[in-house]
Amino acid sequence: MIARVLAVSALACLAALTTLSAPAHAAVPCGSGNFDGWLAEFKTEAAAKGISQNTINAALTGVTPDQSVLNRDRGQKVFSQTFEEFSGRMIPPRMTRGSNMLKQYGSVLSRIEQSYGVPGEVLVAIWGLETDFGVNVGKFPTIRALATLAYDCRRAEQFRGELLDALRIVDRGDLQPAEMRGAWAGEIGQTQFMPSSWIKYAVDFDGNGRRDLIRSAPDVLASTANYLKGYGWQKGKDWEPGGPNFAVIQQWNKSEVYARTVATFATQLARAP
Repeated sequence: MIARVLAVSALACLAALTTLSAPAHAAVPCGSGNFDGWLAEFKTEAAAKGISQNTINAALTGVTPDQSVLNRDRGQKVFSQTFEEFSGRMIPPRMTRGSNMLKQYGSVLSRIEQSYGVPGEVLVAIWGLETDFGVNVGKFPTIRALATLAYDCRRAEQFRGELLDALRIVDRGDLQPAEMRGAWAGEIGQTQFMPSSWIKYAVDFDGNGRRDLIRSAPDVLASTANYLKGYGWQKGKDWEPGGPNFAVIQQWNKSEVYARTVATFATQLARAP
């Protein structure tokens, strides 16, 4: 830290000398061109927050920034499709498989609704729209993507927190770092949870001791229900626009077009034979 002498006096000079002699602990700033220095400082912070050295080493050793992630972040466009365009493109190709999923996981979905109050049709609609029922979860290494966005200055604090939560997922045994692959902005699993949401809402519904939103459909669906319940889902109430639960769907995705598409897809699934 560089002391600025504000007054020419013995006291001010002493204060300046004291400041200059103190050890420097300034964090390496985001976007400084020194990613390795930033990462070393981040590792120290992670350890100070209770994350094990084994996890830090396994997840962060050799991590480098990913320019393709930054390109996607910079290239985001405003969602411009109308509801008719988006829902017309997304719902019809997924109706048959969605109906089959409702039947295949009927008993699981019934138990989930008993526990969390969210109907299976809503969960299957989200599942289908997010990843085609787990088929397209994304291929970006999650730790690398989050480290890239945490180092970048645009939303550094937000993604620094997400990176810490990704390490916590590893630390508590849910996933290994190499298993964590998903969307470019760090979403993981079959309904695309950010790490912070995983930490807060993921549940082990299949009872195998792990919260696995990548491979376990029961964990995926129950965790999604737990998320919606956490945002105020009211059991037995309407989920269409104007209903009390539509606002909860908007907490899943704030785009009204997307939220309306979830609601419409769920309603069509509920009416399907």
